[in-house]
Amino acid sequence: MNTASQPPSGWTIALLGLVRYRVIVILVATLAIAATFVPGFFDARTLSLGLDRAATMGLIAIGLTVVLIAGQLDLSGGAILALSSIAAVGLQGELGQVPAALVGVGVGLVAGAFNALLVVVLRINSLVATLASMLLFRAVCHLITDSRPVSGIDPFFGIPLTQPLVWTLSARVTIFLVLILLLHVWLTRSVVGRNLFAVGSNATSASASGIRSRWYLFGAFVFSGLMAGVAGVTFGVAANTGSPVFGDTIVLTAIAAVVIGGTRLEGGIGSALGTLGGLLTLASLTTAMEYQSVPAYVQDIVTGVILLLLILLDRLTHSKRGVNVSLTALVHRLSRKSAGTQPKEIERTIA
Repeated sequence: MNTASQPPSGWTIALLGLVRYRVIVILVATLAIAATFVPGFFDARTLSLGLDRAATMGLIAIGLTVVLIAGQLDLSGGAILALSSIAAVGLQGELGQVPAALVGVGVGLVAGAFNALLVVVLRINSLVATLASMLLFRAVCHLITDSRPVSGIDPFFGIPLTQPLVWTLSARVTIFLVLILLLHVWLTRSVVGRNLFAVGSNATSASASGIRSRWYLFGAFVFSGLMAGVAGVTFGVAANTGSPVFGDTIVLTAIAAVVIGGTRLEGGIGSALGTLGGLLTLASLTTAMEYQSVPAYVQDIVTGVILLLLILLDRLTHSKRGVNVSLTALVHRLSRKSAGTQPKEIERTIA
């Protein structure tokens, strides 16, 4: 039976446009508020410090973006970060600084493979599996360090990671930006990247169409562990310290940044550039509130409220996903309205 539906109202179009471009809207609003209340917010030094602090969380968010697009969840990134930092710093005396850093990255890779084994081979729910591995990795950190931080052999070895490399961007920030741009190209320009969205939307249907879904899921967890390992090595080497308490809350904030950026927890939808926008939004908010001496728990409340509002907006507009709200379509609608013409009725059929 065919039914004709009313064309969406102006308010509906505006709401859909707000949801579609929410990352840009929130980021611009955050930057405007931060610039108003924080003198010198756009100074090179302030921007450099804010971005450098966000780079570690950004590396974990890169891995989480892939895992969430695949329709899974990984809670163990913070524990892997701590374990990798301990390996990269604690083994410097025995192996040397560069080999120890490589071992730290390898620890992240192996930890990611362990998560993949639990989820893909043993078919344990990813939330439960990575919660268990998070507790396991964190316990190993405390066991091998006796719950004490470990120090490297040269406190100046990691300083170049925090020094400006390109304009005001440190080497750590540059690594993050290069990796997230590479991820964007991989997700949008390669067949393998597009297959990942199909796996996240419906793994069974993707397998039926010839995509090896299980291998994609396995690779997603390995990649997430690798990124957490890189984050742990860069963070630990820069601080010349490895600690079992590093990254204890970083994963939840990283997940918030990825979701604010438009990646859905249900899988199948997401983007690397959206994650970058979500991360910059949270970094700007944190920097502005810290300059105003806002308590940490209030910062968490603000982040939580933004996250809830975005999810609610996404749910409210879910039934209107068929409406074209691209910039070209919005400009076309505005031009027709200003010209006083009636919008063309669009027949929509329901099978």
